[in-house]
Amino acid sequence: MDIFSLASPLCPHTTTFSASILAGKTHPTTAFCFSSKTSPEPDEPSNSSGHLRRPKTLKPSLNPTPPSPKTTKNPLKNIVNPTISPTNPANLTNKLWLSSQLSPPPPPPPTRPPQETIDDNEVTVSSNLDNLCSDGSPEIEFRQEGKIFVGNLPNWVKKNEVSEFFRQFGPIENVILIKGHNDNQRNAGFGFVIYGGPMASGSAMRAVEFDGVEFHGRVLTVKLDDGRRLRGRSEERARWVQGHGVDQRSKWHEERESSRKDFRKVLETEPENWQAVVQAFERIKKPSRKEFGLMVTYYARRGDMHHARGTFESMRARGIEPTSHVYTSLIHAYAVGRDMEEALSCVRKMKEEGIEMSLVTYSILVGGFAKIADAEAADHWFKEAKERHTTLNAIIYGNIIYAHCQACNMTQAEALVREMEEEGIDAPIDIYHTMMDGYTIIGNEEKCLIVFDRLKECGFTPSVISYGCLINLYIKIGKVSKALEVSKMMEVAGIKHNMKTYSMLINGFVRLKDWANAFAVFEDVVKDGLKPDVVLYNNIIRAFCGMGNMDRAIRTVKEMQKERHRPTTRTFMPIIHGFARSGDMRRALEIFDMMRWSGCIPTVHTFNALILGLVEKCQMEKAVEILDEMSLAGISPNEHTYTTIMHGYASLGDTGKAFEYFTKLKTEGLELDVYTYEALLKACCKSGRMQSALAVTREMSSQKIPRNTFVYNILIDGWARRGDVWEAAELMQQMKQEGVQPDIHTYTSFINACCKAGDMQRATKTIQEMEVVGVKPNIKTYTTLIHGWARASLPEKALKCFQEMKSAGLKPDKAVYHCLMTSLLSRASVAEEYIYSGVVGICREMIECELTVDMGTAVHWSKCLRKIERTGGELTEALQKTFPPDWNSYNIHVNSDDELDVDDAYSGGETDTDDDDDNDDDDPGLSLW
Repeated sequence: MDIFSLASPLCPHTTTFSASILAGKTHPTTAFCFSSKTSPEPDEPSNSSGHLRRPKTLKPSLNPTPPSPKTTKNPLKNIVNPTISPTNPANLTNKLWLSSQLSPPPPPPPTRPPQETIDDNEVTVSSNLDNLCSDGSPEIEFRQEGKIFVGNLPNWVKKNEVSEFFRQFGPIENVILIKGHNDNQRNAGFGFVIYGGPMASGSAMRAVEFDGVEFHGRVLTVKLDDGRRLRGRSEERARWVQGHGVDQRSKWHEERESSRKDFRKVLETEPENWQAVVQAFERIKKPSRKEFGLMVTYYARRGDMHHARGTFESMRARGIEPTSHVYTSLIHAYAVGRDMEEALSCVRKMKEEGIEMSLVTYSILVGGFAKIADAEAADHWFKEAKERHTTLNAIIYGNIIYAHCQACNMTQAEALVREMEEEGIDAPIDIYHTMMDGYTIIGNEEKCLIVFDRLKECGFTPSVISYGCLINLYIKIGKVSKALEVSKMMEVAGIKHNMKTYSMLINGFVRLKDWANAFAVFEDVVKDGLKPDVVLYNNIIRAFCGMGNMDRAIRTVKEMQKERHRPTTRTFMPIIHGFARSGDMRRALEIFDMMRWSGCIPTVHTFNALILGLVEKCQMEKAVEILDEMSLAGISPNEHTYTTIMHGYASLGDTGKAFEYFTKLKTEGLELDVYTYEALLKACCKSGRMQSALAVTREMSSQKIPRNTFVYNILIDGWARRGDVWEAAELMQQMKQEGVQPDIHTYTSFINACCKAGDMQRATKTIQEMEVVGVKPNIKTYTTLIHGWARASLPEKALKCFQEMKSAGLKPDKAVYHCLMTSLLSRASVAEEYIYSGVVGICREMIECELTVDMGTAVHWSKCLRKIERTGGELTEALQKTFPPDWNSYNIHVNSDDELDVDDAYSGGETDTDDDDDNDDDDPGLSLW
């Protein structure tokens, strides 16, 4: 039982108050008493019911008592400032514990004549609501100073127009327009104007003098507020407090309240069904600020900034002023939509209207700038938040740390983590994940693992996000085997993969061109009962395109559409690129049109995919035609577009065209980066213009663009083409001084320079240096070395190098067999027995691998055989099994004095080790994504 619902018979003079007083309401109802008074006086009337009564009538008695003063304007005034009055039988001084202890209770009030009672079932409201003045008007206590009534207003008029008209009489505090029930977009034709300031009453009187003034074709009724509206509200409130009036609500109010409850229920139970949410909101006949705020917040979470803005403006059009919470929700919508310019315009509007920005508002701003990688702006708002708010929380710290992690500024991120800990703010697990992601971006495996271990030390249980950060780290640094180990750790810990972790693994295998494992992971997704999302479908399509199964990739797109997933431009780009790369421009353009029919608008990246495919097939004329298509579509080429075309002309050695598009790039004000200069250097080195290449490197230095490994590879390969081992060796030394680590392509190009210069001793030392630094030779490295030994007329060394390559676990390709066989055949007529056995053994391996040479190579090898075995023999029989099937239809005549140059024979092969096109696959400047 509630203590405040008990009325003690020992306290007959207590005034009745409900618990609503404690909540700020002002209506007396149920009595509560803490007085030490024991019993009523003999001459005081008592009531067994414990309630105060008043007479049914207000007729004057024969012996009238002096009139009591009117009650004060504020019903709770006696609670705040209790007064001792003989006319107040229910003074509160003896009801407060401290007051009764500090001062004696007041003398009892004079006795009053007995009053008639009424039935117990009859409930009354406070007498001060029923007292009327002599003229029948409401008491003056309900009148608000400076408030006037304005009637006969046009239904379409807005608050600002009314305020602008009545502002001539004095400063206005507020304008209240009463909305119509049936059409809440229009007002009911009347309202109130409240003047402010010390001269509010005078302003109201001046306005009343203009009663009957014409306003937009209407004759206005302007009167002083008589308090009727406030009195009506007070009476209604009193009836509700007394328990009456519950059934007096109109049907309109009941329907409105029901629709508001339905709206909140839909928001909680079906947030993903935006149509249901919008329909539930539209069913509310007259939404309040709360419903508008909830709708803006809903759109904000979806990132639908246009509908959020529309809802916000609709709220203002109805005369509802936004609060800090509503403004924050609108700013959140723009932040999710990554339109920070509009978000800042909302901030400026808040400041103009004098609305204080909360810590949540600052946190959203910092997080919004973090998403668009603007760490400087995020830092600015973070500092302002520190100035305005004495205490910060972990959320805003997490957002600013995320901003610096995305900007690769891990030093500042670490400093912020220390600052947060010094402030006594415990870092949640999300901040650990943010730091791990930051170290993943910069490829720092060691510190990422340290954060993961610290996470466990602090009592957090690693989640799928924690393991996902590690998988992402190893995928990005190329350690897919380590990523699989982390995957097994997840299974041991009982954590299941989600779509993101599966997508990471598939992406890692696609990068390694390990199609089998990529599809095996996809099968695991299906087994786990997960439905592939757009990202996973895109990775599978890339896998099909990588293995050349274009039809299967197209069927995957159609399957994706059946599952109601909307393809993106990233879905179609690998297919377009695949067809363009194979030279099938008709199919590429068909997929281009299919992309448009799917609702995807072509972007500059889509056109770049077409251009890249044509460039890789050296179809430069068609690639340039795509630029005209871009102009017709209203899409401007970007840096990547021109750089790709420059790389295409560089592969052809067309320095003039490469410099022409470099000039276009500069003229259009596009950014010059290291990949642009790589294309220029490649063109110069391919054409042998090394002095021009040096001029390009000097311009790079003036633009403060550092030289990376790819730039040095191009320069070293350029000097290797000329056989200038000294310049190549100087570049190798310069790399080490600048801290640029040589890779496998760098060492291979330098070995090629040594071989062309005939310095096989330096080439051998380079192989040993590679083993020391942990760089393993690849197929091309061994091919270049075998070619060098062949040029040096040392086939036995070439054969030994071939055996070392197989011992290293490398599988020889056609280029290796071609180079080695040419070397052995050139010395077979004068060499020892082991060369014969080597030739026979290599022929046997080629037959087992089903390798055949081209007709040009067969002609060269046939000339060598006629010198060794003029009438045929074991070598001829073994070697002819590697010739083309139509070899016998050729009539070959070889003169006895024909000489076979090993270098010419090698250059007539299918693979040129001097060509640096293989390096393009490892150059990020040429990568599509």
